[in-house]
Amino acid sequence: MAEQIFPTKGNLIACKKNLSLAKLGFDLLDRKRNVLMREMMKLIDEAADMQKEIGDTFIRSYTALQSANITLGIDRSLENAVPEEKGFSVTSHSIMGVDLPTGHLDSPPIFPYYGFSDTNSQLDYAYMCFDRVKHLCAKLAGIENSVYRLATAIKKTQRRANMLENVVIPKLENNIRFISSTLEEHEREEFTRMKVIKSQKNRKNA
Repeated sequence: MAEQIFPTKGNLIACKKNLSLAKLGFDLLDRKRNVLMREMMKLIDEAADMQKEIGDTFIRSYTALQSANITLGIDRSLENAVPEEKGFSVTSHSIMGVDLPTGHLDSPPIFPYYGFSDTNSQLDYAYMCFDRVKHLCAKLAGIENSVYRLATAIKKTQRRANMLENVVIPKLENNIRFISSTLEEHEREEFTRMKVIKSQKNRKNA
């Protein structure tokens, strides 16, 4: 049902202008949604690959650590040799107005903080694998956060696009049809009235 609106030419022009803007807005939102969807799917694939790499690296790490424990024995004093990690930072970039974070771990090059006399290559390999996992986890944290932000933005964009497509645009189209039909009816009535007046004048002159 058409919205209650005065059927004037001014309102007709305004409705047509608003309809054009609404359709343009819907097209822009649809493009934004598609761009965000592509970016999210790319990051989901990247996160899946990274999770697999993290899992495989963990397996190699614990296998090497187990071998080191078997040959060297469990030595808790080595835990204190590795310094606390403080190089984690976050930067961001924007895609279609959505800020996406990227995790970075700016740590110094791998350095053996323990002596070589009481250790072996298995412990070295485990240490390098765990360092690799540390960097991957920092990057994965940014990717997963980006996926969450993209999903939120896509949901919001979809909601706005649906509002335009299913509510705003149909309402404006109904208003335009109502005003146009009403104005046409008025024009027909005015044309008929003018014909009657002209006919009466002609008969009077005759």
